[in-house]
Amino acid sequence: MSIYSKKQPDEYENIFASRNADHPLRKDRLPESESDPRVISELVRDELFLDGNARQNLATFCQTYLDKEVHELMDLSISKNMIDKDEYPQTAEIEERCVNMIARLWNAPDEQNSIGTSTVGSSEACMLGGLAMYYRWRGNRKKAGKDFSRPNLVCGPVQICWHKFARYWDIELREVPMEKDCLYLSPEAMRGYLDENTIGVVSTMGLTFTGKYEPVKEICDALDAYEQETGLSISLHVDAASGGFLAPFCAPEILWDFRLPRVKSISASGHKFGLAPLGCGWVVWRDRSDLPENLIFHVNYLGGDMSVFQLNFSRPAGQVISQYYLFLRLGMSGYRKIHGNCYDAAHYLAGELRKLDIFEIVYDGDPRLGIPAVTWKLKDDAKVHFNLYDFADKLRSRGWQVPAYSLPAHADQIVVQRALIRHGVSLDMTVLLAADIKRTLAYFQTHEVVTNLTEAEGRAFSH
Repeated sequence: MSIYSKKQPDEYENIFASRNADHPLRKDRLPESESDPRVISELVRDELFLDGNARQNLATFCQTYLDKEVHELMDLSISKNMIDKDEYPQTAEIEERCVNMIARLWNAPDEQNSIGTSTVGSSEACMLGGLAMYYRWRGNRKKAGKDFSRPNLVCGPVQICWHKFARYWDIELREVPMEKDCLYLSPEAMRGYLDENTIGVVSTMGLTFTGKYEPVKEICDALDAYEQETGLSISLHVDAASGGFLAPFCAPEILWDFRLPRVKSISASGHKFGLAPLGCGWVVWRDRSDLPENLIFHVNYLGGDMSVFQLNFSRPAGQVISQYYLFLRLGMSGYRKIHGNCYDAAHYLAGELRKLDIFEIVYDGDPRLGIPAVTWKLKDDAKVHFNLYDFADKLRSRGWQVPAYSLPAHADQIVVQRALIRHGVSLDMTVLLAADIKRTLAYFQTHEVVTNLTEAEGRAFSH
């Protein structure tokens, strides 16, 4: 303890003159005594500075900008347990309203006969969508007196949550590999992975690796043709973690949702392009019959019946309430304008990268093709003495997190860099990023890379 510290705390003393600030915080165990909340709060805040600026994190799909009204609603709802529908019936009603709005947004034939729920995020929503596919398939196999011990799920290059789903429920994941000339699930390649044990197919609206949409309509057509040939009816779940709250506003002509009868369920992240705070996801089934009854638990409250089928049972209600606020606050035109500005910023960034003549644009943020993101790689003939891992590392010195990573097999020889343009990443902010990209290139023209990763080391590091 400093010789200048007082033995007794003074409520008027400066935080950094207090007895709690003259020694490091405990890092390994609970302290023996209480401390001044002002001091501890300030010291924890100081430690969080090391995380960097979330707004400059262009690796994350999640929201990093929120209206002050959202902060206020989150504070108001911090002690409400979303699952306790008996204690908080109005919050349950708000959740149901959101489900109906989303079902209509995704063109359900009859949103009143659709069923859905909020979740902690789209990973939980995917788990529920996968479970419904599995239980439907298993139920049909039982009725037909057939073996149901070897289920498989067919998909393209998917987010890790689907790998978790397959492992947790002992389902073979048949992930059609990404190829150098086909960076998505193609209908032609998919057919070779289907059989009578396929519980369903997953298509992604907004691939994690590139930002592009998969051709959902063409995949459905291929499944229709497969059923005509084999008699096997295989349903489709659309993982619309990002695209579910983009395509309806910015590319409504794309057929990817419940307008396609083969699509039985859709999941999305409210906390991505739904603009809600972290911890908000949604899953909706086309029809109540598409959600097997044995996955639903029924809770009676206020003389009615409430179906419960989430995996998590204790979670704050603020995210759902904030989502409802955003739906009412923005409406169709508000979402369209916000996302439209994001696409404009992505288009600008892609244009600036093209001018540099060393990058090849993999995806340029076209709203008809994918989400507001830009993905690029070094041209094969680029004469540079750095790789994209070096480039990403140097950009971090200016606060930007723009990840470099290899694509999945069989395209893992391709290393790309990707920038997500979300709400809060303005055109002006993108201009600053483009300037720092040019500044980084100028740096590498005059500085040798001393400890850069090899491509192989970079791929291992990214995984």
